[in-house]
Amino acid sequence: MPLDKSLLQSLTSSVRRFVDERLIPQEAKVSKADAIPDELIEEMRELGLFGLSVPEAYGGLGLSLEEEVSVMLELGRASPAFRSLIATNVGIGSQGIVIDGTEEQKQSFLPSIASGEVIASFALTEPEVGSDAASVRTTARREGDVYYLNGTKRFITNAPRAGLFTVMARTDSAKPGASGVSAFIVQAGSPGLSIGKPEHKMGQQGSHVADVIFEECPVPVANLIGGVEGQGFRTAMKVLDRGRLGIAAACVGFAERILDEMVAYAAGRRQFGSPIADFQLVQAMIADSRTEAYAARCMVLETARAKDAGAEIGTEASCCKLFASEMVGRVADRNVQIHGGSGYVSDYAAERHYRDVRLYRIYEGTSEIQRLKIGRDTVRAANVS
Repeated sequence: MPLDKSLLQSLTSSVRRFVDERLIPQEAKVSKADAIPDELIEEMRELGLFGLSVPEAYGGLGLSLEEEVSVMLELGRASPAFRSLIATNVGIGSQGIVIDGTEEQKQSFLPSIASGEVIASFALTEPEVGSDAASVRTTARREGDVYYLNGTKRFITNAPRAGLFTVMARTDSAKPGASGVSAFIVQAGSPGLSIGKPEHKMGQQGSHVADVIFEECPVPVANLIGGVEGQGFRTAMKVLDRGRLGIAAACVGFAERILDEMVAYAAGRRQFGSPIADFQLVQAMIADSRTEAYAARCMVLETARAKDAGAEIGTEASCCKLFASEMVGRVADRNVQIHGGSGYVSDYAAERHYRDVRLYRIYEGTSEIQRLKIGRDTVRAANVS
């Protein structure tokens, strides 16, 4: 059931204050230390941020998709590292269980995910399987009431911190492509599960990614999501539709934050006796940034409303992710340009923003993959009609 408008406004206002008063002031420290302080994580738990999309019956807030992206528009104003910490719980880490899990699986795993006690992670990408998700090579061999997983997952967000993984593995080697892939719930600490060394990244310090390695890792049959083999790829695609919209919302929030900083700098920086905000070419960069951010905001909210109304939004979610991730990159680039030399040094946040937003065009489906999906879907729809 959707929140009362006043309750949603109260929630988004609380998140905005938290971002302004607690998260943004800590960004430089988090980036330098490559770690989010425990006290901030506890405050995120108290706000219910880890359980935005988990149904109330399992301890979450049970927000509609429109309500969820409304919160992400606010949370996204802070460094992407903060969003990344909770995003796997809200999106790809938990939604496989929420959407396709059995009732027993929901009762067993969702309450601890919603509270933030357990960080959930999503393990799909492999060393030679990224965009071609149907070609998963990690195997799951059944022996009695146990599956044994073998394989390596690559660039898994929150892997070093995760207590639970949603893992895509091939249960039927005789079935090529998507039909042989199944989804599993694998708990951290399981025998045969190990975590690789965290990667050193271009940006988003404080958010950690690493390999997840399975060597004869036993997983109970009860942890096969939905209790049905061969449904893993479909589950992954459902999860990614929602996750892509969440990323798009975060891109909008961060673009709006960058725009505020861009305007403030331009108003205070003087050249030739005037604030550079008075110069038309600077105003053009500001105008383009505001226009694109506004367009992306409208796309995200409209698509979320459509999903809540029961529409299929796979294509539209890809449109949102493509446009918003490319948009925030352009806004961050213009921000560096307006800052001039100051935008290239770390005394200002502009250079960190520029690095942080680059990943948005890559994960949960690169821009190129989104274009392929949008084009394919559009052609198919035209042929059907």
